[in-house]
Amino acid sequence: MPASRKLGRKDAADLAKAASIVVVAKGKKVSEFKPGGKAPKEVVDAMLGPTGNLRAPTIRRGKKIIVGFNDEVFEQHLL
Repeated sequence: MPASRKLGRKDAADLAKAASIVVVAKGKKVSEFKPGGKAPKEVVDAMLGPTGNLRAPTIRRGKKIIVGFNDEVFEQHLL
C-alpha cells in the first residue's frame, strides 16, 4: 500500500480487530489495549490523529500494533 494513502477509522478498526495488543504512544503518554478481536471505540479513537487519519508511525509486528512514537515503547516492543 502506498505511503501516501490516508488510512481512516475503518482501517484503524480493521487493524485493531486483528491485533492481540495495541500500543498507542502520544508523547510521553502510552496506552495499551487488548481488543480481543473487536474494535472498541476508545481503541480506534486513540489510534487516530486530529485529522481523523491513522497516526504515524504505525507498525504491525505479528499481532501487535504500535501507533505513534515513543523511544521506550519502541525499545520495549521492537528490540
